Amino acid sequence: MGKEFLKMKTSYHITATVDQPDLLRNLVEKLAYRRYDGQKRSIPKERAIFDTSSTEAYVSGTIGLDFDNPTEQESLNIPFITCFLFTCIKFPGSPYKLAWSNSLS
Repeated sequence: MGKEFLKMKTSYHITATVDQPDLLRNLVEKLAYRRYDGQKRSIPKERAIFDTSSTEAYVSGTIGLDFDNPTEQESLNIPFITCFLFTCIKFPGSPYKLAWSNSLS
């Protein structure tokens, strides 16, 4: 690579917008508020049992990438659709809480 390339500083701004965020929020809230409680088990006192609940959902939207360097400014909008796995956990006596979400692509 030439020295000119190494001297150029480029800044990036990345955004993601989700299509139908209310529908996605509703799906995750239903997952978090389900009424199933796992079987009662006898376990040692130094250990804890928690229930998990997961759902898979397709999410679509647009990723925006804005970057500029000393010579030009450019913007890209890239539509996406990907599958996410949402998982909630529940400890005894507490409500389900969203623990993590992962893109499966």
